Amino acid sequence: MRVSESCAECLFNQQKNLTDDKDYLAEIKAIIDGRDEDDTAPYLVYRINSVYEGRFGKKASYKDVKRKYNDLVMSMEDDLRKKIESSEDPLFKALVFARIGNYIDFGAMNNVDENTFLALFDDPKMRSEDEADIKSLFAQCETAKKFLLVADNCGEIVLDKLFLEQLVKKYPQLEVSVMVRGADVLNDVTLEDAEYVGLSKKYRIIPNGNSAAGTIYHMLSDEAKKAIDSAEIILAKGLGNYESMCKQGRHIFFSFLCKCELFTSRFNVPRLTGVFVEERIAD
Repeated sequence: MRVSESCAECLFNQQKNLTDDKDYLAEIKAIIDGRDEDDTAPYLVYRINSVYEGRFGKKASYKDVKRKYNDLVMSMEDDLRKKIESSEDPLFKALVFARIGNYIDFGAMNNVDENTFLALFDDPKMRSEDEADIKSLFAQCETAKKFLLVADNCGEIVLDKLFLEQLVKKYPQLEVSVMVRGADVLNDVTLEDAEYVGLSKKYRIIPNGNSAAGTIYHMLSDEAKKAIDSAEIILAKGLGNYESMCKQGRHIFFSFLCKCELFTSRFNVPRLTGVFVEERIAD
């Protein structure tokens, strides 16, 4: 997904909010203004973070934030599982719940509010526009053997676990793998988080080999590239994965909440509306 002018301005303003160092801001502006047309926002953020840390040192860790939200959603896990399993369509319900978890995003959100997150469970639903793509996902799961979930945020990963439980219950032939970030970035999921929430006990966890807040193919480890190339079905969670993986000539399902103006405008929806979309190779 190409970086629009409004997105580029937002990226620069985020750095202005961190520091008024003129030399640093000039270097960041040069990176943004000199971007290639195929560069994505996650890739630019990766480059910006490298410059920032070179000048000012490591940014504050999100370790405590990640533990807080993983613990919060894990405390809800049994209750949510009961709601899922008592619903008319447990797999569909789990898919909706998993998307709600995409709210926990300290990159796209100026403020992550726990009460707002919890309130999203009061009216879990899918847009009618998403129904055909959801049916397509489930239909393809009937015959596929390799399923790859590209994870996004802490807390969200617990809801992804509930979704995967229902997925393999309905389609037991699926071999499920989960791709996570290869190093700490914001509150994105790493191998440590996947192990903490118990996901690694059931599924193969694949660190992607880098600390970009997205899935940038040329930066991936050989193992991660192989997982993407060999997966019959890919479900990518979150805005960073959408921005870095869409329009790359791959057949991918995307699931996320629209959390900024770029996405609310693109999909013509109110803020925090969930979107589920299938991108076919010919799209």
